[in-house]
Amino acid sequence: MIIKRLYKSLKVRIQNRLFPKTELEILRERGLKYGKNFKFFNSHIDYGHCWLVEIGDDVTITNSTILAHDASTKLYFGKAKIGKVKIGDRVFIGYSSVILCNVTIGNDVIVAAGSIVTKNIPDNSIVAGNPARIIGKTSDYLEKHREYLKVKPVYDTYWPYKTQEQIEIIRKELDNDFGYDE
Repeated sequence: MIIKRLYKSLKVRIQNRLFPKTELEILRERGLKYGKNFKFFNSHIDYGHCWLVEIGDDVTITNSTILAHDASTKLYFGKAKIGKVKIGDRVFIGYSSVILCNVTIGNDVIVAAGSIVTKNIPDNSIVAGNPARIIGKTSDYLEKHREYLKVKPVYDTYWPYKTQEQIEIIRKELDNDFGYDE
């Protein structure tokens, strides 16, 4: 019996070294639920409580943290607060944001970089700040940029493939304004 367990453990360790799993694969095995077209860049999802996190379709999370627990009560009561985190469809969570436990983010939401989301966010909202507050509607923001795309510079070469010449042109053209890139 002991030899079988040791063999199985060794087999798993060898398999994990030969075919390492991504962080997202490990989180999914631990219970994280996420939809289609989920993009997860240099971010952290609560490893111990990822089974309380649900993420919809077409979601991008950039260099941010999703927490499904709050250990501030642990010292005093021996228990940590836990709560579900639900993120709807077509949500963008900007760089260095933190989503705290017991929060629902609706559909078509933009969370600005550096925001701390402590409360539920309704559909079609843009939030920013610490704590995050609604600063506009996603639909208005997208319509404004749809119009800008008609008049502002648009660069079609994906960033790793830009030549030095293209980079210099873009630098000059964006001296006093912004444009759009792939």
